[in-house]
Amino acid sequence: MKKSLVHANESPVDWQYRSIFEATNDGVIIGDLQTGLVLEANPAACIMHGYTHDAFIGMPLLKFIHPESQPAFHDFLQATRAGGAFDVQTLHVRKDNSTFNAEWRTSIFNYHKHPCLLGVVRDVSKQILAEQHLNQRVETRLHEQATLLEISHTLASTLELQPGLILDQLREIIEYDHAGLFSLEKSTFITLAMRGATPLEKSAPVRILLNDPETLKTLFNEHRPMRIANVWSDEPQARSLRALLEDGAALLLDGMNSWMWVPLAVKSRVIGGMGVAHQKPDFFTSHHADLALSVANQAAITMINAELYGHAQELAVLEERQRLARDLHDAVNQSLFSAGLIAEVLPRLWDRDQDEARHSLEDLRKLTRGAMAEMRALLAELRPSTLIDAELGDLLRLLGNSFTGRTNIPSTIIVKGEGMLPAEVQVAVYRVGQEALSNIAKHAEAHSVEVILKQENTSIELNIRDDGKGFDPAQIASGHYGLSMMRERAEAVGAQLTIISQPGKGTELTIYWRELERKEA
Repeated sequence: MKKSLVHANESPVDWQYRSIFEATNDGVIIGDLQTGLVLEANPAACIMHGYTHDAFIGMPLLKFIHPESQPAFHDFLQATRAGGAFDVQTLHVRKDNSTFNAEWRTSIFNYHKHPCLLGVVRDVSKQILAEQHLNQRVETRLHEQATLLEISHTLASTLELQPGLILDQLREIIEYDHAGLFSLEKSTFITLAMRGATPLEKSAPVRILLNDPETLKTLFNEHRPMRIANVWSDEPQARSLRALLEDGAALLLDGMNSWMWVPLAVKSRVIGGMGVAHQKPDFFTSHHADLALSVANQAAITMINAELYGHAQELAVLEERQRLARDLHDAVNQSLFSAGLIAEVLPRLWDRDQDEARHSLEDLRKLTRGAMAEMRALLAELRPSTLIDAELGDLLRLLGNSFTGRTNIPSTIIVKGEGMLPAEVQVAVYRVGQEALSNIAKHAEAHSVEVILKQENTSIELNIRDDGKGFDPAQIASGHYGLSMMRERAEAVGAQLTIISQPGKGTELTIYWRELERKEA
């Protein structure tokens, strides 16, 4: 049998410590720093590497270190020779060529005037794997939160319903094979969009008649998602689903096994639902349900806003528009409630990455403020009396907040003095300011905007400056950049409009009106 590479009757491990040495659960390796060979090892180290004790003794230390880790291990040995205790993590190779991650904790001692390394080796593969899984989960959650914020911003930035976009956004955070978005009209569910196989997406809108209120109550499910592990089972929910989708909507279940239904509701009013399916049985988890509900709340607000906005375009009677404005105000409250639901999942980030959590919360705050400002601006559009009865300074602040919420470009609104304007002048000045900010958002690539309003009893001056890319007024074609419309509005009320701009030096717009000039006109 092979003897230890020490004197025949001697060992670097004193006999009185031998029992402790051999009973230690961690691997213990003693190596000669001059030769780089193993002098002694306990049973745990031998078993860890898949060798017998005789085979392990005399082996070069680098033999069981994976080539990827050998440069770092060589540097580690060099540092150890200089003295002191060191820790290092390396990838080890077993006799059968399988690998594992090991953590070394070492010190040096002299044996027969030879510097020797005493290394305690621990298999940390499970720990590293657990950390990798944890990091992956954290990355997944961060991606989900970022995607939820993006979805919220996307859906809140439009008043036109795009049902296909809602399902596409949902797929960013929840994998599915088939999906359908339904609206509820009286007692009938109507498909607005479907995703999945080509026949499904090209199928005509499907109508699902709800025969009794109990079915609607079941689908509402107290505003909670409903998951079915196997749609082809004999479970009551599975049988009810198959019966409900037995006509044209049965395509949603073709080849599928798992199903999740998420009601779309505003307060206690059910306005529709989302159904998603997957080929794998029992695929959807409670976490999927939480994510889907967050998207569903945003989708419900989008559908309500689109519905109200469509009504606003059709109604001409002032009283009806005022009613619509009140309904839109309710939608804002629901939007904030929905944003709160999204915020509820953000605290999970706090224990993982506080900086990222603060960033996400700041994004959510900006989204909420922007949505509020946008809806307030829309209320002003829907109530003609608002543009006349409100203070012009307040209207400009509303425009500025809406502009910043939509573009993330800081805006400074300064109001000096007070004054009463004729209704048509106030509306014209407001519209010019609105168009100017719209042009800045579309074309200027600005980093900041300043709006200064100076008012007196008989005159008004509005100045809007940006630090964007500017333009050459002489090179702008007639009617481009909204200039012609702003000039027409100013001229209609006897105001002067001046625009100063140079490429690379931003743009300054000034509209000036005096009561005397208006009377003479």
